[in-house]
Order: sequence, then C-alpha cells, then structure tokens
Amino acid sequence: MSYFHQAVNQLIHQIHNASPQDCRCRQVLDLPPDFTLSDWLAAQTLFPKFYWQDREEREEVVALGACITFSDPAPAYPIISASQRIWGGRSFDGHTAKNPRCMEAFFFLPQVELIREGASWSLCANFTQEREETIRALRQLQADVPVLPSIATSVLAVHHSPHRDQWCQLIEQALSAMAQNQFDKVVLARQSTFELARPIQAEQLLKESRQQNHQSFHFLLALDPQHSFVGSTPERLYRRNGDELLTEALAGTIGRSDDMQQDLALSDWLIHDDKNVTENQYVVDDIVDRLTPLAHCVDIGPETQLVKLRRVQHLKRRIQAALLPEINGVQLLGALQPTAAVAGLPRQAAKAFIERYEPFPRGWYAGSMGYISHQQAEFCVAIRSALVAEKQVRLFAGAGIVAGSVAEHEWLELDRKMSTLLSLITETCPEEVVS
Repeated sequence: MSYFHQAVNQLIHQIHNASPQDCRCRQVLDLPPDFTLSDWLAAQTLFPKFYWQDREEREEVVALGACITFSDPAPAYPIISASQRIWGGRSFDGHTAKNPRCMEAFFFLPQVELIREGASWSLCANFTQEREETIRALRQLQADVPVLPSIATSVLAVHHSPHRDQWCQLIEQALSAMAQNQFDKVVLARQSTFELARPIQAEQLLKESRQQNHQSFHFLLALDPQHSFVGSTPERLYRRNGDELLTEALAGTIGRSDDMQQDLALSDWLIHDDKNVTENQYVVDDIVDRLTPLAHCVDIGPETQLVKLRRVQHLKRRIQAALLPEINGVQLLGALQPTAAVAGLPRQAAKAFIERYEPFPRGWYAGSMGYISHQQAEFCVAIRSALVAEKQVRLFAGAGIVAGSVAEHEWLELDRKMSTLLSLITETCPEEVVS
C-alpha cells in the first residue's frame, strides 16, 4: 500500500470518528506525493474538478467533487466553516441574452482537497451530515497515477472569430464610437478555434504551461469529462486577507525578443508609449473609483512596473486598500469584475458595445477564477485561457482599444497573447478558414 493510499485511509478514519459538529478533516502528509498534481488531477474521475496555483507558487490545490454547489457565492458564507473554502469562478457574460447557456457563476465546496502550501502537503475532506458521500469520494480516488505524456498533435485548421477583415471593421466601429464620446476604451477579443489531428487533455496543457509560463496564476475548471477551461494568467483580480486588499492594473503590452538589447528597447518603448501608458492609467482610475466606497483608504504604487513573461511584457501598477469591516469577497467580485483591462471604460458602455458587436460569447474567458473563505479570498482574471474539448481547442485573447489604436497592430498583439498557450501545442499553423 502506497504512503498516499495510507493517508486516504487515515482521513476516512478521521471522518468516522469526527464529532457531529465537525465538517472538515485534515491529514498532514509527512512526505510529498510521488506524482505531480497535474498528473493526479488527470487520473481522477470525480467532478467537478478545480486546479489552482497562485502566481507566487506558494500554494497549489486540486479540489474534487462537490458537497454543495453555488450559482451565487454569497449564500456560501453562512454555510461554510472558518477553515473551508469554495472554489470556482464568475463568467464574463453568462446568463445574458447573448450567452444564456453559460452560468453566471459556479462555485463548489469540494469533497476532497489535495493542498501544497510551500513545502507542506495535506489531504483534506469536507462533509455534510451525509458523511458517507465524502467517504465514497475518497475511496474513488485513483491511486495509480500515470505520468501525462507531452502534447503530441498538430493543427489541421483554425477559424478566427472575428476573422481579420471583421476585426478591422470592428476596430473602426470602436474608434468611431470613441470619437462620439461613447466611451474612452473598449477591450475587444478574438476566439480562435483550432482543430487538432489528435486529442489532448486539458491537464497536459496545464502541466506544460506550468513548466513554461512563470509569474502566472494557473487554473483549470472542469464540470464534466468533455470540457475543461484552463488558463495561465499574469493578472490578479484581487487578494483579500481580512481587511487588507491587494490588486493591480495590468494593461499595456508589447512582445519579447530573444536578443537582450532588443528586448530592453521594447521594454523602454512600452514604458514611455503614450497609448499604453494611457491605457494602463484608465485601469488604475477605474479600480480606484470602484474601491473608494468600500475602503478607508486606497493607495496606488508610486511606480509603473514591467512584467516580463515568456512571450509578452506588460505595464503593471500595484494598488492596495484598507477595506471597511463589512466588505467581503463577493462584494469585491461585484465591484472589480470586469475591470477596464478586460471590458473598457466606462464599464457599462464598453460592455454594451462588446455585447452588441463582438461576434462570439466570451463565457468564462475574461471572467474570474479563484476561491472565497471567511478570512481570505483570491481571484485571477481568466485571460490567456483555453476551452479544451479533445480534438478542439478554443483560445481567447483581447486587446485594449483606445484613440490611436491601429487594427493591424492589435491583431498582432492578439497573436502574441495567444502564443502563451498555443506555442505549447504547435509552432506552425495552417491559414485560417474564413467562413
């Protein structure tokens, strides 16, 4: 019997002996598992599945099975204990006329959590009065965990929505609306559908992205075996610890170069480019406006920072706030999502333009993924993301459009952003199929 299997049995024994008031048990692992969490996640048959790794790589979690599900996270507060967390996310446009089939939000209190905090590991179980359901879930865990193979497929066809000509028309419409003072900024996105020669697993994409794309949150949400939403995003929506809040404005983008001098030149251009600096400032102003009614004070970092990722680099401004005592994680979600970095400014006018003219529903893309508890909450913005369904992968990327934006330049920015995940699948693609 493996050490991990022994830990599962010890956790089941804890549940059997728990008092009627208990709703959670934790088994500390003295040794780390002999598998990666990506491999373990792929081997499990419990749904829903959720994977989370924070940007600093301090914590990594797999959450499996549902004790309780929530279509709105607010009712979870009186149900969960101080040590429990609900996992999930809010979509960008779910449950709207444009996207009625997508949920507005999905959160769940998992039956099982495997958690790494730094170098410490623990296996946790949540349960209701029907404890046998969680015990059955623990007994369902797969002890045989094969190593995921590297991605080995090719792209047969790609379809962009909007396609290139439609994108140029869309940018012209946006610039015209700005000239009429309808909004100052709108973030327009592209969905690119890649038909693959051989199927891939979302966990394969997750595992390879964790190895390649650093300084990023990594997440995966799967409600069933057929579809998984996965991403590696550099952008934090917010982190709350008690009444302390940390968030950021991440907007303004340029590519990277393998040549060090050229890469430095790109960085210098980005940090001094009026268009990108203005775009970032719009996001700063929007976040400050939305946090001010919820906080004693809001503090903006004194300097704009450069975030250098594998394929792109961004402008970032750090923002901190001391929250009013009654503010919780759900209220913060409502105030901050979607930010001007994924929608535009003013928010409602930009969202209305996106809903009317963008030719596809966003769903989970540009929404938020993370967790909520009584004391803490953390969410990332679900960009650099993909919807994986065996032989089909849909990638998403957006570009902030402000006065002076050039359609061709923004199209190339979408390509650079999509390459975060696409380059893990293929470096060569056929020409797009225009329908």
